[in-house]
Amino acid sequence: MTLALTHVHGDRVTVAHGTAGTELFSYVYRPEAAWEAPKPYLHPVRTLSGAVVTDYRPNDHRWHKGLQLTASHLSGQNLWGGNTYVHGEGYLALPERVGSMAHVAFEEVGAEGDRAVIAERLTWHPHGGELWAEEERRIEVRDVDPDTGSWTLTWTSAVTNRRGEPLRFGSPTTHGRPAAGYTGLFWRGPRAFRGGRVFTAESADSDESSDADPMGSQAPWLAYVGEHDGRDGHATLVFEHAPSNDHLGEKGTHPAHWFVRSDPFAAVAPSWAFHEELVLPPGDTLTRTYRVLVADGAWDRARVAAHLAGLAW
Repeated sequence: MTLALTHVHGDRVTVAHGTAGTELFSYVYRPEAAWEAPKPYLHPVRTLSGAVVTDYRPNDHRWHKGLQLTASHLSGQNLWGGNTYVHGEGYLALPERVGSMAHVAFEEVGAEGDRAVIAERLTWHPHGGELWAEEERRIEVRDVDPDTGSWTLTWTSAVTNRRGEPLRFGSPTTHGRPAAGYTGLFWRGPRAFRGGRVFTAESADSDESSDADPMGSQAPWLAYVGEHDGRDGHATLVFEHAPSNDHLGEKGTHPAHWFVRSDPFAAVAPSWAFHEELVLPPGDTLTRTYRVLVADGAWDRARVAAHLAGLAW
């Protein structure tokens, strides 16, 4: 279960598994197109069998890049990329609102045994380049299990407001567009995953039918099952909140609402600001930890729940 790590300085860090050298993901941190709100991202992400489970710059949304941390509406700026949603006018090309997240330095990059770590410092900027926030990010590969064909990635981000006024995290929904609460950690699935099956920890499960739409709902985890093009079989991705996440939701148990789509494309985000803005005062730190399970095969609710119950944070 040995992991190997390769760092191409100034470009990316790649983590591979096993004697076959299956690349589980590349963490790309070099700057990219300004209109796409430059920020680091993971792509391609693969299952243990080598199947790709992320998309990169699809023709419908060029700024969708694998798995990345985003901020679609941040105090009037767009760190998501592309056009900006304006209530009553729709999506507008407003390049003066498009900001960025910039790599500063790595605190730790390494792999030993069945674990790999990427610990990084970043800065967040509006279009004008001012310093709005500093982030400490830690990405870890854990729980590599060839018997179940699965592995996990944990992502922790601690974002500190360096402005002299509050940072207001919002989304298209907080600005008037229904069912578009995307912001925070965001996954874009491959084109083949369109029409995939979605279920949560709190939804009924059936192999014969799809569950009710979980868009905007709250649950400790959400699973997405997609079928590959070009090879037989499925993959399952499970997105899970850490118990330590702060700013609990209205139920008092789950810290965010789920943004999820299976049509016209596959996408999941545990939204920081689905129905209402999240306000971060000057000097305060917002900390979030998530786990992403990447598995070969089409898992059902019972199998996901049993597997997650055996994992430690």
